[in-house]
Amino acid sequence: MGTRGAINVNALIAAAQKNAGDGGLPPVHLWHPEQCADMDIEILRDGSWYHDGNRITRHSLVKLFSTILRKDDDGSIYLVTPVEKVRVQVRCAPFIAIALDAQGQGEDQVLYFTTNVDDVVKCGPQRPLRVKTDPKTSEPTPLVMVRHGLEALISRSVFYEMVELAVERDLGEGPQLGIWSDGAFFALGPPGVHHV
Repeated sequence: MGTRGAINVNALIAAAQKNAGDGGLPPVHLWHPEQCADMDIEILRDGSWYHDGNRITRHSLVKLFSTILRKDDDGSIYLVTPVEKVRVQVRCAPFIAIALDAQGQGEDQVLYFTTNVDDVVKCGPQRPLRVKTDPKTSEPTPLVMVRHGLEALISRSVFYEMVELAVERDLGEGPQLGIWSDGAFFALGPPGVHHV
């Protein structure tokens, strides 16, 4: 169990700024703080961040916080500093993929996603794409891996762009609609399901 309020927002900002590496991302995968604090921070499905019920409106601050996010083995997502980590409530995914750049065609195609915090993600075996389908509504939830076990929810408009690029393949269970990126084929839903 964590201690509430043991860390403040200013301490998180300072840690993110101080520990930025050459690529602009702190090495959060190397940090193993013993202290775990609770703070009312939530990321909604639309990618907006809230602290104590108030929306964080400064994009630069959201972007800064996004650099110290990590998903741990317990399945929780944390803001991590070298000395402490703070659990963050995430409704769907911590990032949103808001733009798609498709280069090449067919099996040589490579997809690049840009997130709401300006990450550019090359989709492929290292950063796979997956689509969860709601068993009741058949509504797709497309996600792409960004880093440290953290995924981006692919926005509806970007998903429609992907469907336009989709091809059919038979993977042994019937025709499968999917998309190629960096030599890998990613299904856009269960066999026989076609998203319009």
